[in-house]
Parts: sequence; C-alpha cells; structure tokens
Amino acid sequence: MPELTLVGGDLDGLRLHYVIEGRGPVTLLIHGLGGFAESWRGTIAALRGDGTVIALDLPGFGQSAKPRRAYRLSFHARAVDGLLRALGVERVRLVGHSLGGAVAVTYAVLRPGRVERLALLGATVPGFPLRPSLVYRLMALPGVGEIASALLTPGLCAAALARCFAAPDSDEIAFLVAHEYAARSSAAGRAAYLSTLRSVRAAFTAEAAAYRTALARLEQPSLVIHGRQDPVVPISHAKAVAGGLPSAQGGWLERCGHFPQIEHAATVNGWLADFLYAPTRPR
Repeated sequence: MPELTLVGGDLDGLRLHYVIEGRGPVTLLIHGLGGFAESWRGTIAALRGDGTVIALDLPGFGQSAKPRRAYRLSFHARAVDGLLRALGVERVRLVGHSLGGAVAVTYAVLRPGRVERLALLGATVPGFPLRPSLVYRLMALPGVGEIASALLTPGLCAAALARCFAAPDSDEIAFLVAHEYAARSSAAGRAAYLSTLRSVRAAFTAEAAAYRTALARLEQPSLVIHGRQDPVVPISHAKAVAGGLPSAQGGWLERCGHFPQIEHAATVNGWLADFLYAPTRPR
C-alpha cells in the first residue's frame, strides 16, 4: 500500500498510508472510528472504473502514523488536505462513513472550493442532534477507556462489530477484525483511538452551532445513506442531516445496520456511482 509523509506546519513528518486505484475524477473514501482504508475494498472495486478512488488510513488508524496528540476533527481534515495536496488533487468527491462523515463535512467546511460532492454513509455529523451511546460515554472516561481497550480481544471486537450489523456476515466481520490487527491494537493504536474519541466531542457540543450554521451554507450536492436499523447512529440523526444540508438527498435502507456499504453493497455502490459520477459519464 502506498504511503507518503506530509511536510510543513504541525503535520510535518506525519506518515499516511492509503490505497489508490483507477484513473479520472478523484473520490476520497474516509473510514470511521476504528476503521481503515481496506474496509472500503468493495466500494473501491465498484467505483474504480469511473475514476480515481483513494482510501486512506486516517492518522492514528491502520498503518498511518499514531502520534501522541489530540485528534480533533480539524486535525483529521488537515491531514486529508495534506494528502490531497501531496497527490496533486485539486478537486475531490468525498465519501465518509460513520465518524469519517464528520471528517468529510469538516473538510468541506474548511475547503469548500476543493469539494465537488459529498456522500455520507451511516455518518455522524456535528451540528445535528446525536446522543452518544453508553459504550462511547464510558470509553471517553479517563482511565475507564484505557482499561477497557487494554482488555479487548479479537473475539470481543468481533462480537461488538456483529451488533452493528442487521444481519452479520461472519467473513466481513473476520476481515474487519483481523486486518492489521497488531498495529491497530498496539499501545499507540489504542491511545490514538481514545484520543480521537475524546477529542472530537467538542465538535458535537461546544462547536455544534457553528457547524450547523456553516453546513447550512454548503452548496455542494450531498447524498445521505443510512440504515433504518443502525444501532450506532439513529436514522433520526441522518434525516436531520439530510434536512439541514441545502442540496441533500437521502437514501434509507431496510434491514440495514451501521455499515450500508457492506450490508447492501450492490445498492449503495450503485447509488454512489450515479451520484458521484453521473455528471461526467458519457451518455
């Protein structure tokens, strides 16, 4: 998997791993909390025929660097900007899953001129009502999160992931757990996970009103895709997001949990291809 090292400012020396396939208009796929670039492998395969598809390991995740620091949404968005600039990408279509949706909208707010389209899958979006789960609130507590993360095993991770699916697929869950497990479960990986979980909280609390105001001015076409049975992010949140973005359309999936791009891959990939590339496809 390719990697590059960012240069300049407080991102100087930050190493980012990514996957890149295809040629043409660029789409960037942004994973959620605890995710990684290859979790998008089915989406990459479906979209690479229409353009260049990039999926990155956000800082602190996968094989990217895991510095000890606060992992605020603005930090992740600046890392995305650094990656795109290093690759010479001027304009991009963004697809964000779960917390990756929050990173995507943050980037769109910070760099609106560089974003063509925005797709949000099972996404958390600052500025719209969202009550964190009990597990999230417990993991955010100092000390509690450190103890809990140190006790995690592959079996416990698999069991937790299974609860996120409406109809769990054992092969997909096994892949999501096993891929680069050593790096992701290392002391640095656990610290980065907890720092992200805790650092993004301000965006959903103190900064929520500013986000909502900024997103209400977002002109880019947006697509909100969400499972009706999502146990992590309620569909009421997704509907509020779709109603609060000026140029948004919603796609709601039955018998679907938190991973629509996996649980309903054919439907979601079709929606994404039509939304992201229809304007550039030959007729």
